[in-house]
Amino acid sequence: MKQTQGFGMMMILGIVGAVVLAGGVLYVAQKGNTTKTEETMMAEKMQMEEKAMMEKKEMEDKAMMEKEAMMESGEEMMKKEDDAMMKKDEAMEGDSAMMQKSGTYTSYSADSLAMAQKGKTVLFFHASWCPTCRAVDADIVKNAATIPAGATILKVDYDSEVALKQKYGVTTQHTFVEIDADGALVEKWSGGNLAGIIAKL
Repeated sequence: MKQTQGFGMMMILGIVGAVVLAGGVLYVAQKGNTTKTEETMMAEKMQMEEKAMMEKKEMEDKAMMEKEAMMESGEEMMKKEDDAMMKKDEAMEGDSAMMQKSGTYTSYSADSLAMAQKGKTVLFFHASWCPTCRAVDADIVKNAATIPAGATILKVDYDSEVALKQKYGVTTQHTFVEIDADGALVEKWSGGNLAGIIAKL
């Protein structure tokens, strides 16, 4: 009986030992797997960081290229604007030359009279209610480019410029008065059109 008990104890101890040993092996195996998993996770993390850095560098490179392209396109736009400005200046010079080739038609004022007296000046006594005055006004506006260079036609309000009418002896609307640089009467006539004015200048 003692042998049986001793044998039973040894069996139990053997089983416990086997369980402990198996548990230890399992623990070591799991520990190994955990270490491997941590290493794998670290490697994956490093790969992700490298990928993120590469994507960031690609984005920075793309942004830099776009910026350079914009700068180049900005330079091209500035060059185009400069070219357009030069053409505009040339056109304005051409317009200025054209303006010098033709005279002026404008409303009468003390300032416009002072400017006009540098060349030939004709006062056109115009009334808004006068049909022939309106017809001549339309003719002059339409054909203003044919007014000779240095000549000025000043449209004088027949109803309001009483002193001017008295000065030049104007008694009817649709009257033209050519004056010299000092404002003295050169010639006065009634009726006509732009061609008639130009013929007298």
